[in-house]
Amino acid sequence: MKSFLQHTPKQKMTTSIISQENAVDIANDIEKLRLGKRYGRGQAESGLTHECGVFGCIAVGDWPTTLEISQIICWGLVALQHRGQESAGIVTSEGKCVKSFNVCKGMGLINNIFDDQAISRLRGNLGIGHTRYSTSAASEEVNCQPFVVHTAHGALAVAHNGELVNCDSLRRMVLGRGVGLSTHSDSELITQALCLNPPEGESNGPDWPARIKHLMQLAPLSYSLVIMLMDKIYAVRDPYGNRPLCLGKILPVNEPLDGDCDDSREAEGWVVSSESCGFLSIGAQYVREVFPGEIIEMTREGIKTIDIVERPPDKNQAFCIFEYVYFARSDSIFEGQMVYAVRLQCGRQLAIEHPVEADIVSSVPESGTAAAHGFSRQSGISFAEVLCKNRYVGRSFIQPSNRLRQLAVAKKFGALAENVRGKRIILIDDSIVRGNTIGPIIKLLKNAGAKEVHIRIASPPLLFPCYMGINIPTRGELIANKLTPKELAQHVGADTLQYLSVDGLIKAVKWDIKTKSPAKLGHCTACLTGDYPGGVPIQLEW
Repeated sequence: MKSFLQHTPKQKMTTSIISQENAVDIANDIEKLRLGKRYGRGQAESGLTHECGVFGCIAVGDWPTTLEISQIICWGLVALQHRGQESAGIVTSEGKCVKSFNVCKGMGLINNIFDDQAISRLRGNLGIGHTRYSTSAASEEVNCQPFVVHTAHGALAVAHNGELVNCDSLRRMVLGRGVGLSTHSDSELITQALCLNPPEGESNGPDWPARIKHLMQLAPLSYSLVIMLMDKIYAVRDPYGNRPLCLGKILPVNEPLDGDCDDSREAEGWVVSSESCGFLSIGAQYVREVFPGEIIEMTREGIKTIDIVERPPDKNQAFCIFEYVYFARSDSIFEGQMVYAVRLQCGRQLAIEHPVEADIVSSVPESGTAAAHGFSRQSGISFAEVLCKNRYVGRSFIQPSNRLRQLAVAKKFGALAENVRGKRIILIDDSIVRGNTIGPIIKLLKNAGAKEVHIRIASPPLLFPCYMGINIPTRGELIANKLTPKELAQHVGADTLQYLSVDGLIKAVKWDIKTKSPAKLGHCTACLTGDYPGGVPIQLEW
């Protein structure tokens, strides 16, 4: 069997962008892969979209539990709704029947799918949930997760966040073993691959940790998984730690949840989630992140690490840096620091790199607000709101004319004329993707009387697509590949426009990281630099 990854030549640790010639070759290869999997999917008018969020919960002690497992999972998914709004699902188990689970899945937002009747049917002592934005398969009910399959050893449910780098080769292997696939989803592929015996075989029934480890060796990137059997859940993170996953401990109602996790306090249950932002709302205390390559087993007795699958020794961790910039909710914790604090620091760094004289600092709500406050504090220029967001407008999809595109953006915002009129404004946003949104916003502000509008972007220019679970457009659609900052400023009607540097972003992210092993840290900046962790995937022959 050939290697799954075509490794790029070993390079020194640097944040500089790779050579233009190599970048073009890499970008073309990636776009061929992405278009093959995603051709024909609807695209958002602007911005980025994440694939999904996963959540799992298990009660400890005597079963049946007094914990409302399905309600806890539902609330956990609501906290992850920003990671996907196309579909959602919950699967629960009562822990006594290997043949069947309780399942509820559907299209739409979580609160529209899981009403009181649906929650009451999801009886169980453990369960997993998923909220989805599709990147590798169509937005259809057949692709809703968690996926459930029935094996010779009982039912198995899997929820997946990420996108397999070597999807085509793994699909070929599974089909070659005589297993049928009903969708083009990576997640169904993972589920079916787990049903295959590991190479060393099994003597006394299924060895699920060995099967999971075998899958991780076959597919090094990119995923966080929650896998449920009759009476246990496995939490799994890929060896590069590209996608987030963390643990929480459910404490009795009157127990305080702040501070570090105290092992002396008994848990009523355990949760695992793509982000920690929903823990307080379900009465759970943040414990820690799942380590890259770690397989954690969650049972009624508690949790324990089963194994850690290592990545190649010359490869660093590659946590997606855009979790900090854009995707994660601001109250989530990664690498010992709150996302809000990192965004604040990005704004500070942006003010250091690109100062400009102005009367007020403001933001495109709400994505750029934390960075705008950081810019304001560093520059000494007062922060003031200049845009009012209409919270009842849904996503804007590609419109057939420039006029409709501008109106689609304008209906999302109103200008606070009292704060705008006659002012020189520094407007902060977290990123520019296609460049469709910022122009109409600038026009709105100038129509309201703004004297100058200076755009500052709290992340570097997006130059390359992603194949690891983020729906970043093709290279040709990314505006930073077409226009320099000066040209883009003229194009969108700004007085000036500047981005945060790659080095500046990394500096902001590492400013307050708290970890026991800082030497092992690393972040994926592929969409900014073209340096993909593990190399570029290629189609394989089996």
